[in-house]
Order: sequence, then C-alpha cells, then structure tokens
Amino acid sequence: MGFETTHLEIILLWTGRTAILALVACLLGWLGISVLDVLTPGIRQRQRVGEHPVAVGLFVGGFMIMIGLVIHGVVTGPVLVGAGLLRSVVDPVRLGLIAVSFFVSLFLGILLLHIVDRLTPGIRFSCVDEDPLAVGVYVFGYLVFFGFILNGALTMPF
Repeated sequence: MGFETTHLEIILLWTGRTAILALVACLLGWLGISVLDVLTPGIRQRQRVGEHPVAVGLFVGGFMIMIGLVIHGVVTGPVLVGAGLLRSVVDPVRLGLIAVSFFVSLFLGILLLHIVDRLTPGIRFSCVDEDPLAVGVYVFGYLVFFGFILNGALTMPF
C-alpha cells in the first residue's frame, strides 16, 4: 500500500485486520482458559462456569471486554504502510509479539496468583471452585487481564 491507496482499500484493510486479529484473540482466549484448567487444577473453569447463568453472563461479559480491547488495539495500533496488503493485514512480527505476550502473561499471571495465594494464608484461593459464580468472576477477570495484554501487544510500537 502506498500513496495511491483508495478509501475502500483502507476500509478493507481495517476490516480484515480487525476480523483476523479478533479470531486470533478468540482462539488464544479459549486456549488460555484450557491452560488455566491445567495450571490451576483446583479450579475447574470450563466445567463450573456453565453451571449457573450469572457465571455464563460473566464469562460472556469478560469475553466481550477482551474482544473490545483487541479491536481497540487493532484500530489504534501501528500498520505497516507500503508493505503490501497481506503483510499489512497479517504482520508476522506483530503476530509473534501476540504469541509471546500470550505465554508470558499466562504464566506470569498464574505465577503471581500462586505467590499471592501463599502470601495470604487466611484466604484460600482454591475455594473459588466451590461456587460457579466465583469461577465466573475468576474467568471474567482472566479474560479482562488477557484483553489488556493483547491490547498492549497490538498498540506497542517497535
């Protein structure tokens, strides 16, 4: 894309980037919850959320905030101008940054969760699994946390 880019091409570029990166975020969000199940065996996220409609609502709300943060990151983040349409839509460097951000944030989040759990012996974090609403709030928080991480990865200049 260069100086001869039409308004329609810019709209298609924005739409394509938004759709592709929102799909990537959905997949990473689902993968993150699956990994949370493994890394926090005392809290069965995917099983417990579906047991109560409010927990499902919290899950959906967290998911929508995550996608909103991703879309915000896509539309405000840098675009490779002059690199061709495909590379402008799917920048391999940006996708790599998203992948690294996903793993680092997931493991850092779990590590800090375990550290805070140990530093607060009077608060038993595993009791979250006793109520589907508590699990819904926990997953909501994870999805919002992950949305902010993805937003940062999408808007960070390099």
